[in-house]
Amino acid sequence: MAETAERGAAAPQPAAPQPAATDAAEGAIREDLGRGLNLRQLIVVIYLVLLVGWPLWRVVQETFFSGQNYLISALQDPAIQHALQVTVAATAWAVALNTVFGITLGILLVRYEFPGRRALSALLDLPTSVSPIVVGMALLLAYGPIHGVLGGPLFELGVRLIFSFPGIVLAVTFVSLPLVLRAVVPVLQEVGTEQEMAAKSLGASGLQVLRRITLPSIRWAAAYGIVLTVARAVGEFGAVVIVSGGVVGQTETATIAVQRLHQGFETGHAYAVGFLLALISVAALAVLTILRPSEKR
Repeated sequence: MAETAERGAAAPQPAAPQPAATDAAEGAIREDLGRGLNLRQLIVVIYLVLLVGWPLWRVVQETFFSGQNYLISALQDPAIQHALQVTVAATAWAVALNTVFGITLGILLVRYEFPGRRALSALLDLPTSVSPIVVGMALLLAYGPIHGVLGGPLFELGVRLIFSFPGIVLAVTFVSLPLVLRAVVPVLQEVGTEQEMAAKSLGASGLQVLRRITLPSIRWAAAYGIVLTVARAVGEFGAVVIVSGGVVGQTETATIAVQRLHQGFETGHAYAVGFLLALISVAALAVLTILRPSEKR
């Protein structure tokens, strides 16, 4: 036993890490992480420049610096003016409809249990998964004046949806339907029902709960969805070109005008209208970015 104890006492103990070696290892790790981070940043920057920055800059260059200010001359064209007015009006209708129905459907899906709730939730995502061209053809079959199941009887009553402004509103509303809804649903789930239940227990009506608790809690989520709706609606082309017919001065939107001008070799004006559409989307996102930090403060 004494010999065993002596061997155990004499066994070499693991050497404690030297401070200098530890610092060197940590420094190497930090250097590796720094190189990895710089590489990822470089990849992200290259990705954004090649896909977003450089193409958009080319549009700006062709609009303003190719020998003529095409934006001014495009805005003086009555057909382009009308196309922009149609686009803005259809976008406003889509924002209004999708804000009301998006918030209503969000509250319905989160706050209430009913048969088919999951199927309804999945169905509401359909516009984001189906090609806009298919959406346009579906609307044409449903609301067309000749073969439309509903469009035929409505046309006989004097209501024309397809190849008119209401058809454009239908198309842009359909393709942007989930944007407000999907922005609102996670916030409603996170907020929960405690405050609403407390207000109801104190005698608040359903309208008062909605106006003073529910809507304030989701206002920024709804604003985010509205901004996305604006950006999606002003740039919609596939569904709109099917249901509107693209008649110049009547049912032509800005995106259809871009196609017409480009195919007609009026590329300067096409780039100018494209620049306006991109400017609207960028401005909407910039406004949201500016407003969101003020909420945290």
